[in-house]
Amino acid sequence: MRFKGRRAGAGQGDNNNGVERSCTGKERRRHWHARMHAQMQQRWRSSVRVRIVMMFVVLALVMAAVFVGGMKRSFSSTWAEAAQPMLTDYADRLVTELGTPPDTVRAQALVDRLPITIRITGPTVNWESNPGDDMHARGGWFRDRDRDESMFSTERWFVRPTADGHKVIFGWAPRLWQLAPRAAGWTTLGVLLLLVVVAYGLVSRLLRPLIDIREGAQRFGRGEFTQPIPIRRNDDLGDLAQRVNTMASDIQAMLDAKRGLLLALSHELRSPLTRARLNAELLPATPEGEAEREALLRDLNEMRDLISDLLESERLASPHAALQREPVDLAALVREIVAEMPGAQAVQLDLADGLPPQAVDRMRVRLMVRNLLDNALRYSAGAPHPPTITLRVPVDGGAELEVRDFGPGVDDAQLERLTEPFYRTDGARARATGGVGLGMYLCRLIAEAHGGRLTVRNAHPGLQISVRFG
Repeated sequence: MRFKGRRAGAGQGDNNNGVERSCTGKERRRHWHARMHAQMQQRWRSSVRVRIVMMFVVLALVMAAVFVGGMKRSFSSTWAEAAQPMLTDYADRLVTELGTPPDTVRAQALVDRLPITIRITGPTVNWESNPGDDMHARGGWFRDRDRDESMFSTERWFVRPTADGHKVIFGWAPRLWQLAPRAAGWTTLGVLLLLVVVAYGLVSRLLRPLIDIREGAQRFGRGEFTQPIPIRRNDDLGDLAQRVNTMASDIQAMLDAKRGLLLALSHELRSPLTRARLNAELLPATPEGEAEREALLRDLNEMRDLISDLLESERLASPHAALQREPVDLAALVREIVAEMPGAQAVQLDLADGLPPQAVDRMRVRLMVRNLLDNALRYSAGAPHPPTITLRVPVDGGAELEVRDFGPGVDDAQLERLTEPFYRTDGARARATGGVGLGMYLCRLIAEAHGGRLTVRNAHPGLQISVRFG
Protein backbone atom coordinates (compact mmCIF):
# COMPACT_ATOMS: atom_id res chain seq x y z
CA MET A 1 0.00 0.00 0.00
CA ARG A 2 2.87 2.43 0.78
CA PHE A 3 4.42 1.61 -2.56
CA LYS A 4 1.14 2.36 -4.35
CA GLY A 5 0.82 5.59 -2.46
CA ARG A 6 4.24 6.63 -3.65
CA ARG A 7 3.29 5.77 -7.21
CA ALA A 8 0.16 7.88 -6.98
CA GLY A 9 2.10 10.76 -5.59
CA ALA A 10 4.64 10.38 -8.36
CA GLY A 11 1.90 10.43 -10.98
CA GLN A 12 0.43 13.55 -9.47
CA GLY A 13 3.87 15.12 -9.48
CA ASP A 14 4.25 14.24 -13.17
CA ASN A 15 0.94 15.90 -13.94
CA ASN A 16 2.00 18.96 -12.01
CA ASN A 17 5.29 18.99 -13.89
CA GLY A 18 3.38 18.81 -17.18
CA VAL A 19 1.20 21.74 -16.16
CA GLU A 20 4.28 23.62 -15.03
CA ARG A 21 6.02 22.96 -18.35
CA SER A 22 2.91 24.14 -20.22
CA CYS A 23 2.73 27.27 -18.11
CA THR A 24 6.43 27.81 -18.66
CA GLY A 25 5.90 27.59 -22.43
CA LYS A 26 3.06 30.06 -22.23
CA GLU A 27 5.18 32.35 -20.10
CA ARG A 28 8.00 32.18 -22.64
CA ARG A 29 5.64 32.99 -25.49
CA ARG A 30 4.13 35.86 -23.54
CA HIS A 31 7.58 37.20 -22.68
CA TRP A 32 8.62 36.87 -26.33
CA HIS A 33 5.56 38.79 -27.54
CA ALA A 34 6.10 41.41 -24.85
CA ARG A 35 9.75 41.75 -25.88
CA MET A 36 8.85 42.07 -29.56
CA HIS A 37 6.19 44.64 -28.71
CA ALA A 38 8.70 46.61 -26.67
CA GLN A 39 11.22 46.47 -29.53
CA MET A 40 8.61 47.74 -31.99
CA GLN A 41 7.70 50.56 -29.63
CA GLN A 42 11.36 51.41 -29.17
CA ARG A 43 11.91 51.40 -32.94
CA TRP A 44 8.83 53.58 -33.42
CA ARG A 45 10.02 56.06 -30.80
CA SER A 46 13.61 56.13 -32.05
CA SER A 47 13.03 56.23 -35.83
CA VAL A 48 12.23 59.73 -37.02
CA ARG A 49 11.87 58.54 -40.61
CA VAL A 50 9.12 56.07 -39.78
CA ARG A 51 7.23 58.62 -37.73
CA ILE A 52 7.40 61.28 -40.45
CA VAL A 53 6.31 58.86 -43.18
CA MET A 54 3.46 57.57 -41.02
CA MET A 55 2.44 61.14 -40.32
CA PHE A 56 2.26 61.80 -44.06
CA VAL A 57 0.26 58.61 -44.61
CA VAL A 58 -2.20 59.42 -41.84
CA LEU A 59 -2.54 62.97 -43.13
CA ALA A 60 -3.24 61.69 -46.66
CA LEU A 61 -5.86 59.23 -45.40
CA VAL A 62 -7.57 61.91 -43.32
CA MET A 63 -7.62 64.30 -46.29
CA ALA A 64 -9.00 61.56 -48.56
CA ALA A 65 -11.70 60.70 -46.01
CA VAL A 66 -12.68 64.35 -45.63
CA PHE A 67 -12.79 64.81 -49.41
CA VAL A 68 -14.85 61.67 -50.03
CA GLY A 69 -17.20 62.50 -47.17
CA GLY A 70 -17.68 66.04 -48.40
CA MET A 71 -18.33 64.92 -51.97
CA LYS A 72 -20.78 62.29 -50.79
CA ARG A 73 -22.57 64.85 -48.68
CA SER A 74 -22.68 67.28 -51.57
CA PHE A 75 -24.03 64.71 -54.02
CA SER A 76 -26.60 63.42 -51.56
CA SER A 77 -27.98 66.90 -50.86
CA THR A 78 -27.74 68.72 -54.20
CA TRP A 79 -27.14 66.34 -57.08
CA ALA A 80 -29.72 63.84 -55.84
CA GLU A 81 -32.44 66.49 -55.60
CA ALA A 82 -31.64 67.69 -59.11
CA ALA A 83 -31.52 64.19 -60.59
CA GLN A 84 -34.67 62.81 -58.97
CA PRO A 85 -37.24 64.54 -61.26
CA MET A 86 -35.36 63.40 -64.36
CA LEU A 87 -35.13 59.82 -63.15
CA THR A 88 -38.80 59.79 -62.18
CA ASP A 89 -39.83 61.15 -65.57
CA TYR A 90 -37.59 58.64 -67.36
CA ALA A 91 -39.02 55.75 -65.33
CA ASP A 92 -42.59 56.89 -66.17
CA ARG A 93 -41.70 56.94 -69.89
CA LEU A 94 -40.35 53.40 -69.63
CA VAL A 95 -43.57 52.25 -67.93
CA THR A 96 -45.62 53.89 -70.71
CA GLU A 97 -43.48 52.12 -73.30
CA LEU A 98 -44.22 48.78 -71.65
CA GLY A 99 -48.00 49.28 -72.21
CA THR A 100 -51.04 48.20 -70.22
CA PRO A 101 -50.86 45.51 -69.07
CA PRO A 102 -47.03 45.49 -69.17
CA ASP A 103 -45.64 43.61 -72.11
CA THR A 104 -42.85 41.25 -71.07
CA VAL A 105 -41.42 41.19 -74.61
CA ARG A 106 -40.97 44.94 -74.53
CA ALA A 107 -39.58 44.69 -71.01
CA GLN A 108 -37.00 42.16 -72.18
CA ALA A 109 -36.11 44.41 -75.10
CA LEU A 110 -35.52 47.30 -72.66
CA VAL A 111 -33.35 45.07 -70.48
CA ASP A 112 -31.30 44.02 -73.51
CA ARG A 113 -30.93 47.61 -74.63
CA LEU A 114 -30.33 49.35 -71.31
CA PRO A 115 -28.15 48.40 -68.30
CA ILE A 116 -31.19 47.87 -66.08
CA THR A 117 -33.27 45.10 -64.56
CA ILE A 118 -37.06 45.07 -64.47
CA ARG A 119 -39.47 43.29 -62.18
CA ILE A 120 -43.21 43.36 -62.84
CA THR A 121 -45.73 42.35 -60.17
CA GLY A 122 -49.50 42.60 -60.37
CA PRO A 123 -52.80 40.80 -60.85
CA THR A 124 -52.02 39.39 -64.32
CA VAL A 125 -48.25 39.76 -64.99
CA ASN A 126 -45.49 38.61 -62.67
CA TRP A 127 -42.15 38.67 -64.43
CA GLU A 128 -38.47 39.22 -63.69
CA SER A 129 -35.70 39.97 -66.13
CA ASN A 130 -33.14 38.18 -63.94
CA PRO A 131 -34.99 35.49 -61.99
CA GLY A 132 -31.83 33.78 -60.77
CA ASP A 133 -29.95 36.95 -59.90
CA ASP A 134 -31.68 38.78 -57.07
CA MET A 135 -30.27 42.28 -56.95
CA HIS A 136 -32.34 43.00 -53.86
CA ALA A 137 -30.57 40.35 -51.80
CA ARG A 138 -27.12 41.30 -53.11
CA GLY A 139 -27.30 44.94 -52.10
CA GLY A 140 -28.31 46.32 -55.51
CA TRP A 141 -29.86 49.69 -56.29
CA PHE A 142 -33.31 48.78 -54.99
CA ARG A 143 -32.20 47.46 -51.65
CA ASP A 144 -29.83 50.34 -51.08
CA ARG A 145 -32.56 52.87 -51.57
CA ASP A 146 -35.01 50.86 -49.42
CA ARG A 147 -32.49 51.00 -46.60
CA ASP A 148 -31.32 54.57 -47.11
CA GLU A 149 -33.94 56.91 -48.58
CA SER A 150 -31.93 60.05 -47.93
CA MET A 151 -30.32 59.89 -51.36
CA PHE A 152 -33.48 60.55 -53.34
CA SER A 153 -35.84 61.89 -50.65
CA THR A 154 -38.65 59.70 -49.34
CA GLU A 155 -40.31 58.83 -52.65
CA ARG A 156 -39.47 55.41 -53.97
CA TRP A 157 -39.04 56.63 -57.51
CA PHE A 158 -37.75 53.28 -58.86
CA VAL A 159 -41.11 51.61 -58.06
CA ARG A 160 -43.62 52.91 -60.65
CA PRO A 161 -47.33 51.87 -60.68
CA THR A 162 -49.36 51.27 -63.84
CA ALA A 163 -52.99 52.13 -64.57
CA ASP A 164 -54.12 48.49 -64.25
CA GLY A 165 -52.63 47.94 -60.81
CA HIS A 166 -49.20 46.51 -61.70
CA LYS A 167 -45.90 47.68 -60.25
CA VAL A 168 -42.75 48.01 -62.31
CA ILE A 169 -39.53 47.97 -60.26
CA PHE A 170 -36.29 49.15 -61.88
CA GLY A 171 -32.72 48.38 -60.90
CA TRP A 172 -29.17 48.19 -62.20
CA ALA A 173 -28.20 45.27 -64.38
CA PRO A 174 -25.59 42.86 -62.94
CA ARG A 175 -23.40 43.27 -66.01
CA LEU A 176 -23.04 46.97 -65.18
CA TRP A 177 -21.03 46.04 -62.11
CA GLN A 178 -19.07 43.43 -64.03
CA LEU A 179 -18.12 46.02 -66.65
CA ALA A 180 -17.18 48.62 -64.02
CA PRO A 181 -13.57 49.81 -64.31
CA ARG A 182 -12.03 47.78 -61.50
CA ALA A 183 -8.59 48.73 -62.73
CA ALA A 184 -9.25 52.25 -61.49
CA GLY A 185 -9.39 51.05 -57.89
CA TRP A 186 -6.20 49.05 -58.17
CA THR A 187 -4.54 51.92 -59.98
CA THR A 188 -5.54 54.27 -57.19
CA LEU A 189 -4.18 51.88 -54.58
CA GLY A 190 -0.95 51.47 -56.53
CA VAL A 191 -0.55 55.24 -56.84
CA LEU A 192 -1.08 55.62 -53.09
CA LEU A 193 1.54 52.97 -52.35
CA LEU A 194 3.91 54.60 -54.82
CA LEU A 195 3.39 57.93 -53.11
CA VAL A 196 4.19 56.33 -49.76
CA VAL A 197 7.40 54.87 -51.19
CA VAL A 198 8.35 58.21 -52.74
CA ALA A 199 7.59 59.97 -49.46
CA TYR A 200 9.76 57.47 -47.59
CA GLY A 201 12.59 58.02 -50.06
CA LEU A 202 12.34 61.79 -49.77
CA VAL A 203 12.24 61.65 -45.98
CA SER A 204 15.20 59.24 -45.94
CA ARG A 205 17.15 61.59 -48.17
CA LEU A 206 16.16 64.52 -45.99
CA LEU A 207 17.26 62.75 -42.81
CA ARG A 208 20.35 61.08 -44.26
CA PRO A 209 22.68 63.79 -42.87
CA LEU A 210 21.30 63.15 -39.39
CA ILE A 211 22.01 59.43 -39.78
CA ASP A 212 25.55 60.26 -40.94
CA ILE A 213 26.02 62.47 -37.89
CA ARG A 214 24.76 59.72 -35.58
CA GLU A 215 27.06 57.10 -37.13
CA GLY A 216 29.97 59.54 -37.05
CA ALA A 217 29.36 60.30 -33.38
CA GLN A 218 29.40 56.56 -32.67
CA ARG A 219 32.71 56.19 -34.51
CA PHE A 220 34.22 59.13 -32.68
CA GLY A 221 33.03 57.70 -29.37
CA ARG A 222 34.94 54.49 -30.16
CA GLY A 223 38.05 56.52 -30.90
CA GLU A 224 37.88 56.05 -34.70
CA PHE A 225 38.69 59.49 -36.10
CA THR A 226 40.00 58.44 -39.52
CA GLN A 227 36.61 58.63 -41.27
CA PRO A 228 34.90 62.03 -40.94
CA ILE A 229 31.20 62.66 -41.39
CA PRO A 230 30.40 63.21 -45.10
CA ILE A 231 29.07 66.65 -46.01
CA ARG A 232 26.13 65.92 -48.32
CA ARG A 233 24.40 69.31 -48.47
CA ASN A 234 25.23 72.94 -47.97
CA ASP A 235 22.53 73.67 -45.39
CA ASP A 236 22.08 73.65 -41.62
CA LEU A 237 22.63 69.88 -41.38
CA GLY A 238 25.77 70.17 -43.50
CA ASP A 239 27.04 72.93 -41.23
CA LEU A 240 26.28 70.77 -38.19
CA ALA A 241 28.22 67.85 -39.70
CA GLN A 242 31.18 70.15 -40.41
CA ARG A 243 31.17 71.41 -36.82
CA VAL A 244 31.09 67.86 -35.48
CA ASN A 245 34.03 66.95 -37.73
CA THR A 246 35.93 69.95 -36.40
CA MET A 247 35.17 68.92 -32.84
CA ALA A 248 36.35 65.36 -33.59
CA SER A 249 39.60 66.73 -35.05
CA ASP A 250 40.18 68.79 -31.92
CA ILE A 251 39.51 65.75 -29.70
CA GLN A 252 41.91 63.65 -31.75
CA ALA A 253 44.56 66.34 -31.48
CA MET A 254 44.12 66.49 -27.71
CA LEU A 255 44.30 62.71 -27.42
CA ASP A 256 47.43 62.62 -29.58
CA ALA A 257 48.98 65.35 -27.47
CA LYS A 258 48.11 63.48 -24.27
CA ARG A 259 49.54 60.27 -25.68
CA GLY A 260 52.69 62.04 -26.82
CA LEU A 261 53.09 63.64 -23.41
CA LEU A 262 52.73 60.32 -21.62
CA LEU A 263 55.19 58.64 -23.94
CA ALA A 264 57.69 61.46 -23.56
CA LEU A 265 57.39 61.52 -19.78
CA SER A 266 57.67 57.75 -19.58
CA HIS A 267 60.80 57.75 -21.70
CA GLU A 268 62.32 60.61 -19.74
CA LEU A 269 61.56 58.96 -16.40
CA ARG A 270 63.18 55.70 -17.35
CA SER A 271 66.74 57.03 -17.33
CA PRO A 272 66.76 58.61 -13.83
CA LEU A 273 64.77 55.65 -12.53
CA THR A 274 67.36 53.22 -13.86
CA ARG A 275 70.18 55.27 -12.29
CA ALA A 276 68.34 55.41 -8.96
CA ARG A 277 67.79 51.66 -8.97
CA LEU A 278 71.45 51.04 -9.83
CA ASN A 279 72.60 53.31 -7.01
CA ALA A 280 70.24 51.57 -4.60
CA GLU A 281 71.66 48.20 -5.51
CA LEU A 282 75.22 49.51 -4.99
CA LEU A 283 74.47 50.61 -1.44
CA PRO A 284 76.44 48.65 1.13
CA ALA A 285 74.42 45.69 2.41
CA THR A 286 74.64 46.40 6.12
CA PRO A 287 72.23 44.81 8.60
CA GLU A 288 71.07 48.23 9.76
CA GLY A 289 70.05 49.50 6.30
CA GLU A 290 68.96 46.24 4.68
CA ALA A 291 65.24 46.84 5.31
CA GLU A 292 65.36 50.38 3.92
CA ARG A 293 67.37 49.17 0.93
CA GLU A 294 64.84 46.44 0.11
CA ALA A 295 61.93 48.89 0.48
CA LEU A 296 63.64 51.37 -1.83
CA LEU A 297 64.29 48.69 -4.46
CA ARG A 298 60.70 47.50 -4.19
CA ASP A 299 59.37 51.02 -4.76
CA LEU A 300 61.72 51.57 -7.68
CA ASN A 301 60.64 48.28 -9.26
CA GLU A 302 57.01 49.32 -8.86
CA MET A 303 57.75 52.64 -10.56
CA ARG A 304 59.55 50.79 -13.36
CA ASP A 305 56.56 48.48 -13.89
CA LEU A 306 54.19 51.44 -13.85
CA ILE A 307 56.17 53.25 -16.54
CA SER A 308 56.38 50.08 -18.64
CA ASP A 309 52.62 49.59 -18.35
CA LEU A 310 52.01 53.20 -19.34
CA LEU A 311 54.20 52.86 -22.42
CA GLU A 312 52.65 49.55 -23.43
CA SER A 313 49.07 50.76 -22.90
CA GLU A 314 49.67 53.84 -25.03
CA ARG A 315 51.20 51.73 -27.79
CA LEU A 316 48.27 49.32 -27.78
CA ALA A 317 45.68 52.10 -27.59
CA SER A 318 47.07 53.56 -30.79
CA PRO A 319 45.11 52.59 -33.93
CA HIS A 320 48.41 51.58 -35.55
CA ALA A 321 49.47 49.12 -32.87
CA ALA A 322 51.76 46.51 -34.44
CA LEU A 323 51.77 42.93 -33.20
CA GLN A 324 54.67 40.52 -33.72
CA ARG A 325 52.52 37.45 -34.36
CA GLU A 326 54.00 33.97 -34.36
CA PRO A 327 52.65 30.46 -33.68
CA VAL A 328 52.64 30.03 -29.90
CA ASP A 329 51.78 27.01 -27.80
CA LEU A 330 49.61 28.71 -25.17
CA ALA A 331 49.62 25.72 -22.82
CA ALA A 332 53.42 25.64 -22.74
CA LEU A 333 53.51 29.42 -22.30
CA VAL A 334 51.14 29.23 -19.30
CA ARG A 335 53.22 26.47 -17.67
CA GLU A 336 56.38 28.53 -18.20
CA ILE A 337 54.84 31.63 -16.58
CA VAL A 338 53.50 29.66 -13.61
CA ALA A 339 56.89 28.01 -13.06
CA GLU A 340 58.83 31.27 -12.96
CA MET A 341 56.40 33.38 -10.87
CA PRO A 342 57.04 33.31 -7.12
CA GLY A 343 54.15 31.93 -5.11
CA ALA A 344 52.45 30.35 -8.14
CA GLN A 345 53.43 26.75 -7.44
CA ALA A 346 50.03 26.00 -5.90
CA VAL A 347 48.05 27.30 -8.92
CA GLN A 348 45.84 24.62 -10.39
CA LEU A 349 46.11 24.14 -14.15
CA ASP A 350 43.41 22.73 -16.43
CA LEU A 351 44.93 22.95 -19.89
CA ALA A 352 43.31 21.29 -22.89
CA ASP A 353 45.38 18.68 -24.70
CA GLY A 354 46.12 19.02 -28.38
CA LEU A 355 45.47 22.74 -28.55
CA PRO A 356 46.85 23.98 -31.89
CA PRO A 357 49.36 26.83 -31.82
CA GLN A 358 47.81 30.28 -31.93
CA ALA A 359 49.16 33.20 -33.99
CA VAL A 360 49.71 35.74 -31.21
CA ASP A 361 52.29 38.22 -30.00
CA ARG A 362 54.26 36.12 -27.52
CA MET A 363 55.60 38.98 -25.43
CA ARG A 364 52.27 40.76 -25.07
CA VAL A 365 50.31 37.57 -24.32
CA ARG A 366 52.98 36.69 -21.78
CA LEU A 367 52.50 40.11 -20.17
CA MET A 368 48.73 39.62 -20.10
CA VAL A 369 48.92 36.17 -18.47
CA ARG A 370 51.43 37.45 -15.91
CA ASN A 371 49.14 40.36 -15.00
CA LEU A 372 46.08 38.13 -14.68
CA LEU A 373 47.93 35.55 -12.60
CA ASP A 374 49.54 38.22 -10.41
CA ASN A 375 46.10 39.76 -9.85
CA ALA A 376 44.67 36.35 -8.87
CA LEU A 377 47.59 35.61 -6.50
CA ARG A 378 47.26 38.95 -4.76
CA TYR A 379 43.62 38.42 -3.92
CA SER A 380 43.99 34.74 -2.97
CA ALA A 381 45.69 35.45 0.34
CA GLY A 382 43.61 33.67 2.96
CA ALA A 383 41.28 32.18 0.30
CA PRO A 384 40.10 28.57 0.76
CA HIS A 385 41.47 27.51 -2.65
CA PRO A 386 44.41 28.60 -4.80
CA PRO A 387 43.79 30.29 -8.18
CA THR A 388 42.98 28.16 -11.22
CA ILE A 389 43.99 28.65 -14.85
CA THR A 390 41.89 26.94 -17.52
CA LEU A 391 42.72 26.78 -21.21
CA ARG A 392 40.05 25.31 -23.48
CA VAL A 393 39.05 25.15 -27.13
CA PRO A 394 35.60 26.69 -27.80
CA VAL A 395 33.19 25.00 -30.17
CA ASP A 396 33.63 27.69 -32.85
CA GLY A 397 37.42 27.52 -32.77
CA GLY A 398 40.17 29.71 -31.35
CA ALA A 399 41.22 29.49 -27.72
CA GLU A 400 39.86 30.68 -24.39
CA LEU A 401 41.97 31.39 -21.31
CA GLU A 402 40.27 31.62 -17.91
CA VAL A 403 41.90 32.78 -14.66
CA ARG A 404 39.92 32.54 -11.44
CA ASP A 405 40.67 33.34 -7.85
CA PHE A 406 38.65 32.57 -4.74
CA GLY A 407 39.08 35.91 -3.04
CA PRO A 408 36.51 38.50 -1.90
CA GLY A 409 35.23 39.35 -5.40
CA VAL A 410 33.96 42.71 -6.64
CA ASP A 411 30.64 44.49 -6.40
CA ASP A 412 28.52 43.83 -9.48
CA ALA A 413 28.14 47.56 -10.11
CA GLN A 414 31.94 47.88 -10.46
CA LEU A 415 32.56 44.95 -12.82
CA GLU A 416 32.20 46.95 -16.02
CA ARG A 417 34.72 49.55 -14.84
CA LEU A 418 37.48 47.12 -13.86
CA THR A 419 39.09 47.34 -17.28
CA GLU A 420 39.13 51.15 -17.34
CA PRO A 421 42.51 52.87 -16.97
CA PHE A 422 43.48 53.93 -13.42
CA TYR A 423 40.25 52.57 -11.94
CA ARG A 424 40.47 51.00 -8.50
CA THR A 425 37.64 49.45 -6.58
CA ASP A 426 36.76 50.73 -3.15
CA GLY A 427 35.82 47.28 -1.80
CA ALA A 428 37.67 44.44 -0.18
CA ARG A 429 39.90 43.81 -3.19
CA ALA A 430 41.27 47.36 -3.14
CA ARG A 431 41.94 47.18 0.58
CA ALA A 432 43.79 43.90 0.21
CA THR A 433 46.52 45.16 -2.13
CA GLY A 434 47.85 48.13 -4.00
CA GLY A 435 48.14 48.89 -7.69
CA VAL A 436 47.24 51.90 -9.82
CA GLY A 437 44.58 50.29 -12.00
CA LEU A 438 46.54 49.70 -15.23
CA GLY A 439 46.87 45.90 -15.17
CA MET A 440 43.33 44.99 -16.18
CA TYR A 441 43.22 47.84 -18.69
CA LEU A 442 46.40 46.58 -20.29
CA CYS A 443 45.01 43.03 -20.43
CA ARG A 444 41.89 44.26 -22.18
CA LEU A 445 43.96 46.16 -24.74
CA ILE A 446 46.08 43.08 -25.46
CA ALA A 447 42.98 40.90 -25.92
CA GLU A 448 41.34 43.45 -28.25
CA ALA A 449 44.56 43.92 -30.22
CA HIS A 450 44.43 40.17 -30.97
CA GLY A 451 40.82 40.43 -32.15
CA GLY A 452 39.47 38.88 -28.96
CA ARG A 453 37.66 40.10 -25.88
CA LEU A 454 38.12 40.09 -22.14
CA THR A 455 35.19 39.26 -19.86
CA VAL A 456 35.05 39.80 -16.10
CA ARG A 457 32.42 38.30 -13.81
CA ASN A 458 31.96 37.32 -10.19
CA ALA A 459 32.34 33.58 -9.61
CA HIS A 460 31.01 33.54 -6.01
CA PRO A 461 33.46 33.33 -4.47
CA GLY A 462 36.18 35.19 -6.26
CA LEU A 463 36.60 36.77 -9.65
CA GLN A 464 36.70 34.99 -13.01
CA ILE A 465 38.44 36.61 -15.97
CA SER A 466 38.08 35.04 -19.43
CA VAL A 467 40.10 35.98 -22.50
CA ARG A 468 38.89 34.81 -25.88
CA PHE A 469 41.40 34.66 -28.76
CA GLY A 470 40.24 34.78 -32.37
